[in-house]
Order: sequence, then structure tokens, then C-alpha cells
Amino acid sequence: METKALLEKINYCNSLTSYSRRKTIPVKVGNVVIGGDNPIVVQSMTTVDTMDTIGSVEQCIRMIDSGCQLIRITAPSIKEAENLQNIKDELKKRGYNTPLVADIHFTPNAAEIAAKIVEKVRINPGNYADKKKFEVIEYTDESYQEELDRIRERFLPLVKICKEHGTAMRIGTNHGSLSDRIMSRYGDTPLGMVESALEFLRICEDEEFYDIVISMKSSNTQVMVQAYRLLVQKLEEGNFKPYPLHLGVTEAGDGEDGRIKSAVGIGTLLEDGLGDTVRVSLTEDPEFEAPVAKALVDRYQQRADHEAIAALSHYPINPFEYNRRETFEVYNFGASNVPRVITDVSAIKEITPKEMKHVGHFYLPELDKWKMNDQGADFVFTGSNPIPFMLPNGMKEIQNYEVWQNTTDTENKFPLLTFEEFLHANRFHQKLNFLFLKDSEVAAAIPFIKERADLVIILKTSNTHTYPALRRAFVYLLEEHCKIPVVPQVAYQQQSDDKTMLYTATDIGGLLVDGLGDGIMIDAQAYRELERETILKQIKLHNSISFGVLQAARTRMSKTEYISCPSCGRTLFDLQETTAMIRKRTDHLKGVKIGIMGCIVNGPGEMADADFGYVGSGKGKITLYRGKEVVKRSVPSEKAVDELIEIIKKDGMWNEPEA
Repeated sequence: METKALLEKINYCNSLTSYSRRKTIPVKVGNVVIGGDNPIVVQSMTTVDTMDTIGSVEQCIRMIDSGCQLIRITAPSIKEAENLQNIKDELKKRGYNTPLVADIHFTPNAAEIAAKIVEKVRINPGNYADKKKFEVIEYTDESYQEELDRIRERFLPLVKICKEHGTAMRIGTNHGSLSDRIMSRYGDTPLGMVESALEFLRICEDEEFYDIVISMKSSNTQVMVQAYRLLVQKLEEGNFKPYPLHLGVTEAGDGEDGRIKSAVGIGTLLEDGLGDTVRVSLTEDPEFEAPVAKALVDRYQQRADHEAIAALSHYPINPFEYNRRETFEVYNFGASNVPRVITDVSAIKEITPKEMKHVGHFYLPELDKWKMNDQGADFVFTGSNPIPFMLPNGMKEIQNYEVWQNTTDTENKFPLLTFEEFLHANRFHQKLNFLFLKDSEVAAAIPFIKERADLVIILKTSNTHTYPALRRAFVYLLEEHCKIPVVPQVAYQQQSDDKTMLYTATDIGGLLVDGLGDGIMIDAQAYRELERETILKQIKLHNSISFGVLQAARTRMSKTEYISCPSCGRTLFDLQETTAMIRKRTDHLKGVKIGIMGCIVNGPGEMADADFGYVGSGKGKITLYRGKEVVKRSVPSEKAVDELIEIIKKDGMWNEPEA
């Protein structure tokens, strides 16, 4: 497609270069308003059994105290839906008026009851009026319309109740639970996700019901970002009202992985002004979710004041599908090579072999050998503090140009030049040279570097609107057909570890999701005046974040991926404990994806592209999956992890952990 024609069709955000929130209709949810000119709303979901009224209320209070402005509670059947009234009454008695949202799957009758009690209901169009059997069905236009008529008949009562009672609705599409009907016509695609929501939205609009929020969730960050962008585009093209968006990455996991994965998906969209309410789904207690969501959202309070970025006259990237930018292969960067991790250790003077463990390389003095784990940095940047010992096998060193000029080891050490140094240099490495460019220098540099097959750009910006500023620099390169590999670099002032995870995942993860970037680098200079142990701690964190961002953006799989849902009232086992147990046994399986789902609602569909699945199917009973295929049913929970490992072994994806 011609780039000009592509640009003319891109209406998914107000601007690709200037921060601007997408303007939506306001949707009132009790005393909270989502969308319009209102701040982004932070929400979460309870994990206590909905029939445990006091337990649910006390958890709700902990969530509210942590910053949660909207609380979702599962209502899997009529009895839970009815008990929402008791929860609401008890909260009000204790002085809390935070709006409640009923989460509905499979049970329209429960939704209809809940809609008369709570301020909002969430329905999943993939299973509200359909039972998923993973069947491929050939539809004629006539038979497809008959299915839509059936859905309308099943869905209309809820729409009318919501309209009568002033209850808002979220139409929440999930990538992993698309109906067989949608899968048969549109496939397992962002377009299928969007059309799944639009089928229900058309019914609402026919009834003149507009108090609607829409979501497009997936555990795959690329699919999630593409689906939201495409949704906004389709709403614009179809003359729908501009409905608010609820942002979330399903089954993000826990700890560092969960935070990074959430930020890659949610942050990428927030950067372009999309999103009116956010839920970060962690396999942790729900009161830990709201602070993470708030840290993501708070970045945009003053974002409109950022330094101006040159406007785009055309956009040579298709934002609705993943295509990696075409580049030369320079040493082991670009072309078909995985993105490389460059870890900045330049703040440490005279680093020792023992301290290389912080970048994934372990010195074994008794054997005088090196060992590397799955997060062994590809390159370390030492700046003006060169490493004084022989480098571990497989790792390379980048030095400032003036230091490199005096080195004799040209096999393992490479220069980093500023643009000024590059213009006047009389000596280069024969194979690999790093050129440090600010985003403001890229356009001017292109004529001097365009045909160089020995360069990798380290790209940095001081603009607070980091991701769009870096993206704009990539567009200069694309416009001039400059195929030099580029490693984006980010730098932050001293801040919490959580913020460093979230900001890096947003600023570089967004580029990677767009197919831009051949590596990742986090500047550590803000910590150079601190104690040595503190600097080393930051280096280890930066190294781990770098690998985590590449994995979350689906561009380099370096460790086992766990697609684990946050607990809710439907969960049939202790999800946090089980996830930790499975991690302990399997976290050495590089690149293997394991879905850990608390109930059948979140599996197998919600596991999306997991290789193997561990799903609660009854009290003390587990169903094990290979992809979306059931392998074993009703396995006693005490034997289920062993049985899961046996399935992995039979598929040839198991290797024994090192002693």
C-alpha cells in the first residue's frame, strides 16, 4: 500500500507527534465519569468468592485505599449476581460509594439481574450468547445473519435493563475467547476482535443506548495494540460514536514480567492519547494493581507541554499489523537477528569478573571459566571505564571513541562515536561502529551515513514525549530508505524500580511493537554518584528489564513465559501459590509459553497462544492442555504439575535444569 494512501486511512489517534487525548463521549458509572474531558480512571477486580460478602467488602476497601476508583466483581451465576446487592449495601454502610461492575461470562440471566443492582456490567461478546467449541463453521451471508438475529434476541433484554436503570456497559472483547462464528469468518485476528465488539455495539446503537465502554484485550501485546488501534479506526469509519476505551493486557503475570508486559501494551496506547480507564492485571493481590496503573497514567498529566516534534506528512508504517523495519545486517545487529541487549555499566569504575553476574555472566574461579544465563547481555557499554580483564565468551564491549582508539583488542571491543566525532574520525572498526545520535540529529546525519554497512545507531531523545519522538526519528530513516540498524536508548532520573520498568516498557516497547528497533539500551548515568552496590543493583535491574521488554513485545524470547490470569471469585485454586510452584519447576524452559488459568472462563481461550495450559476445572481438579487441545481432564491438583511436565517432555520441549 502506498504510504500516502495509508496515512489517509489512519484515524486511530489525534496526532502521532503531539500528545493529545482522544475525545470520547462521557459515560457515567455511578459517581465516576469515564471519557470526555475527565481524567483516566484506574480500576481493578476482586479475587474473593463473590458469595463471601464480608470478605469481598474488606478486599474492596483495601483496593479503594490503594487508589482503585472502580471495582469489578465476578457474577458467574444468578446467586452471585443477587449477592452483589449485599456487597453494595455493606460498602455503603461503611461509607464507601465506589461504583461496582459485574463481570459476566456465559450467563445472560445473571447479567440482567446484576444490571439492576450495580453501576456497570461487563459482557464478553465471545461467550455471552455463544458456547465456544473450537469448531470451524462455513457460513453463508444468510446463515451468518441468522446468528446475528439470535444474538440480538439474547442481548436485547440486557440492553433495555441497562437503559432503564442508567447502568453502563463494557463490551469487552478478549483475544482468546472469540466465538466460533467470528473465528470462522475473520480468524484469530485483531479484525475479528473488533468485529466481535461491533456486532454487539450495533444492537446497542439501534436501541439508542450509548453508555458504553469498549475493550480489546489480549495476552499478546502486539495483537492487543493493533486491535485497539483498529477499533478506533473502525469506529471512525463506521460513524459510530467515539466510545471510551478500557485498556488492559490479559493474563500479564506477576512481578516484573507482569508490570513490563502490561506497560508495553497499555503504555503504547496511552502515548497516542488512547485509553480512558485502565486495569493492570497482575497475578497478585488486587490492591497491588491500582498503584501500577496509576504510575502508568500519571505520566500524562503534564505531557501536553512536551517539546515540539516535527509533524508527519505521511506515515510509512502500517500500525495494524507487525512488520519489522528492513535493515542491513551489521555484525550481529539487524536483518533477521534478534534485538540485542546493550547494558550500560559505564558508571562503575574497574568492574571485576565477579560483578559481571549483574549482566548475566558468571565467573567460576575454581574452573577459571565463564557461565552465562538466559539474560546474559550481548554487549556492555563501559564508556571511559574499560573492562580490565578478558571478556566472557560471547559478550562484547562498547567504549567511548577516544578510549577505543588506544585498544588493541579489535575482536571484542567496539567504538561509540558522537556525530561530531564521526564526521572527523580517521579510524573506524572494520566491522562494527556505534554512532550516538539524538533524535534531532537524525535527519542531518542521513546523507553522511546512509550507505555505511559498518554502523549501528544508538538513538536517544531528551523529549518527555519519548516514544513518539523516537518513532519520528525512525520515520526520517524510513523516508530516506536508510537501512542502518538502530538501538533505542532511554535515560531516566533516579526513580523507583517500578517506574523504570513501566517507563522503559512504554518508551521502547512501543517501538518494538511497531517493528522498530534492533536492540535496547538503558542509560545508567543518573546513578553514577551513588554507592557501588546501588549502581550494581541498577545495572542488574536494567539488564533484566531489557530482556523483559524484548520478550513482552514478542521480539526475543529468552525465558519461559507465563500467561497467568489475576485471581477472581471464579478461581478454583490459589493462583499465586500455583504460579510460583509451576515457575519453580519450569522457569528454565527458554521460550516455552505456559498458561495458568484459575477457571474454565479464562481457559483455554484466554491462554491464546500458550504452548501448554494448566486450568482449574473443579475443586482440586485440573485440566491440562496442549495449545487449545485438552490432553488430560480432572487431574488431582497434587499431581497436576508432574503431569504437565510429562506432557512437555512428550512434546520434546523439556530440558533438565542445570544443577
